[in-house]
Amino acid sequence: MRQWFLSRFSRHRFEILEAPAASVSELRARWQRATTQDLAHTVGLSEFVCRQAALALERAERRHRGARYKVPRFVIEEISARAPFRAGVAAYASQLGKSETQVHREAIRYLHEIAATHDPTVIDLVANLTRRIVQRGYRALRYSPDQLARVQTLAQKGPVCFLPAHRSNLDHLVLFLALYENGLPPNHTAGGINMNFFPVGPLVRRSGVFFIRRTFRDNELYKFVLRQYVDYLLEKRFSLEWYIEGGRSRSGKLLPPRYGILSYVVDAYRRGKVDEVYLVPVSITYDQIQDLAEYATEHRGGAKTRESWRWLVRVLRRLRRRYGDIHLRIAPELALSEFIARESIATLADPEETSRPIQKLAFELCVRIARATPLTPTAVTSFALLSVPDRALTAGEVTALVADLLRWAETRELPTTAGFAWGTVSQVTAVLEALVENEAVSCFRQGEEPVYLVSPEQQPAAGYYRNTVVHFFLGGAIAELALFAVRDSFLARQRTGMPVHSHEEATQEFWRVVFWLRDLLKFDFFFPDRQQFREEIDAELRRAHPDWQTLLAHADGVDELFHHLRPLLAPASLRPFLETYWVAAQAALLWGDQANENRLGFVSQCGNLARQLWLQRRIRSTEPTSRVLLQAAVDLASYHGLLGPGVDPVRRKRWADQLRAALLWLDGVAARALARFAEEVALREVPSAGFATMATPKGEPASPLSI
Repeated sequence: MRQWFLSRFSRHRFEILEAPAASVSELRARWQRATTQDLAHTVGLSEFVCRQAALALERAERRHRGARYKVPRFVIEEISARAPFRAGVAAYASQLGKSETQVHREAIRYLHEIAATHDPTVIDLVANLTRRIVQRGYRALRYSPDQLARVQTLAQKGPVCFLPAHRSNLDHLVLFLALYENGLPPNHTAGGINMNFFPVGPLVRRSGVFFIRRTFRDNELYKFVLRQYVDYLLEKRFSLEWYIEGGRSRSGKLLPPRYGILSYVVDAYRRGKVDEVYLVPVSITYDQIQDLAEYATEHRGGAKTRESWRWLVRVLRRLRRRYGDIHLRIAPELALSEFIARESIATLADPEETSRPIQKLAFELCVRIARATPLTPTAVTSFALLSVPDRALTAGEVTALVADLLRWAETRELPTTAGFAWGTVSQVTAVLEALVENEAVSCFRQGEEPVYLVSPEQQPAAGYYRNTVVHFFLGGAIAELALFAVRDSFLARQRTGMPVHSHEEATQEFWRVVFWLRDLLKFDFFFPDRQQFREEIDAELRRAHPDWQTLLAHADGVDELFHHLRPLLAPASLRPFLETYWVAAQAALLWGDQANENRLGFVSQCGNLARQLWLQRRIRSTEPTSRVLLQAAVDLASYHGLLGPGVDPVRRKRWADQLRAALLWLDGVAARALARFAEEVALREVPSAGFATMATPKGEPASPLSI
């Protein structure tokens, strides 16, 4: 109907294009190479010629309209005509005891279920809808066109695979819009079959999303078809996109990687389907996310909301609020040939098997995503509020804490969002008010001036934003706990009359605690190898004091080193995770023998125990009541063999005591941070106008407050 209308009334809006011609002999030879058929046979040749004609016209249109519409055509027909596909179908027919026709029909049905069906008109439609949706809830989508231009250059050399962090349902649309605005074709994006509902499914499938089932471990034919589809996309140099974490992160931090599609890509490279693959880590960060209310329900133990058109309406309604900006950062790419030699995994019998090289590859991708994630005003403000718990702060006090964190980040050249050289009371107040509007922070306005507080019920929400950047603070936080452990050991020996540590023994104790904490936290975070981590800790402490190791000789030296450490990072960074581990350890002592019988029930028991311990104030954060954090803590306990029948109770008690000792070190660091905060507030006599206008003695410049 549209074509008829244009031909009658808008002739200037269409052109007639002519694609290059091809001889029958050339087409026959091309068909023979593609299908390995004998030249004497012609069955299927006419369909092949029709597809080649359509593809030639498609290329002619693309040259005229731009690379934005580079999309595959006749995917089902081309894959099903390939010799490896036919051979695989025959093999599975023999294996399953079914007829080849029946298995072929089933495989084609799987292909139709999986494959994306691009349509240029729908691509334009979805791009414009996405722009409206993003503008409805966010001020701007911020990215570097130079980074996308670099990706476009890579796409000329080989297939590109985008691997974004997954924090929101908007992630795919955000990257899709950035590519569209820069004239790049849409990615083939792996999406969960749960998103294939009307009207989302038909639209996103025609704009690049291919749907895969959540579980298909026992369906070998389905896995074969998916692998053939990935092979086809890589051979044709179409860009892929999938989330290395699998699902959305409900806690804000990066989740452990999933190896499924990554294994398929590596397997295709190993089998010589492509000469090179470029893996591109992507960080998509939001000042605030509209999914937070949904995550809060899941933190409290509620069921995940099922995706449907009603769910979509609720999402769009939530976008009537303002959530700040969206920040898209592309990390340095990783060429597969430089990271994995083909012979290193040539012995893999099954691409589903997760080999050591694939694990290292996934780990490196996650590390690059984390390093590219910028510090946002919301994340830093949330970190500042959580660093002084159980206390309401004025905007001026929060500003001083934020300024301290920004100076710390600046000296380490950490990535920040555009225009993040801020720190005035008015700017921080705007961030605080946005958090109040979206119920992540509370505000009391009936006193002398407004004060802001993260209430116990809001700690998981504020913790979400803190967790998006907490990986930057881990090294310093671990060093603080290790220093306090050394100091505590000095004092314990003095109290009991034991010989005091020598300098060498104190240094060994420091590094022992550092690496114990690193191993403890590696279920939740990604760390560099031991030597690189040791160098990072050493560099961190040298910034505080060049001769920090000499100060480990006695307790007073450790106290002096703490005096130079500004800000103190451990209380806000590590408390929720260490307390969650301790709750799981306590639950293992009580109910560990029955844990393997009902894992979900055990997690629920952990949540109830965490609530009780918080009410007794034996833990200081409500975040350990979160089912999301408790799942990781239970996995950690299971990894150490503390769950299930037959476990020695002494081992469980020893594990709980070790975690309790870490919490005591954390309490010691927190006490120092709070004492420093209280002392500096009292000395400066903060007026109601806040720190930006605080009075200072004549001739002395005002200095910001440190944590």
